[in-house]
Amino acid sequence: MIKLLHHKLDPNSRLIRLILSEYEIEVELEEASHFKRTKNLVEHDALATTPILLVKNNSPIIGALAIIHYIEENFQFDKISLIPKDIAARAETWRLYELIMGKFNDEISRYIIEEKIGKKEQKLGAPDPAILRVAKTNLNEQVKYFTYLFATRGWLASKNLTLADFALGAHFSCLDYLNNIEWAKMGEIKDWYAKIKSRPAFRSLLSDRIVGMPASKHYKDLDF
Repeated sequence: MIKLLHHKLDPNSRLIRLILSEYEIEVELEEASHFKRTKNLVEHDALATTPILLVKNNSPIIGALAIIHYIEENFQFDKISLIPKDIAARAETWRLYELIMGKFNDEISRYIIEEKIGKKEQKLGAPDPAILRVAKTNLNEQVKYFTYLFATRGWLASKNLTLADFALGAHFSCLDYLNNIEWAKMGEIKDWYAKIKSRPAFRSLLSDRIVGMPASKHYKDLDF
């Protein structure tokens, strides 16, 4: 049995949980916090990175990208891989993965999660409304681009589900939990999220709850 050290509202951790679940790989989940630098993280990584995959007789596999490569290289799947074999689709999948886990995270998710969750865990006071407004403005801008993609494709990177969809799904699920998405304005993105949210891989994420931080009312509702 492999073990995943994760934070419930860390998009990187959620992405790995989605991949493991989609591939039907059994994993033991152990909660950890990069905000608190919990002991179970620091003993494996001085930077307290999440997620960390622990595999017997292996060194810790640290960070989402390293874990993705480990999974793809060490497990056999009955289903099609989330990394397309087609060269063009694979390149587009990695391009969008980098955009989501980089620019989208840095300009939107990181601000919101650090303000609402990080400050709570570190007891640093209330979220800064100015920072949350910046994140909302950035989200509105990036939504336009993703809306365009969903209007022209079946899934985010191609006609098939890929890693890019789960990457964006991991971020949107965190923002949805924290009630930071106005779904009435999401158009094609809402339709896509309803589709990916209904996959069995999402079930454990939709059951997540943070003590003292209840999920939005529609978080678990597959039909919003």
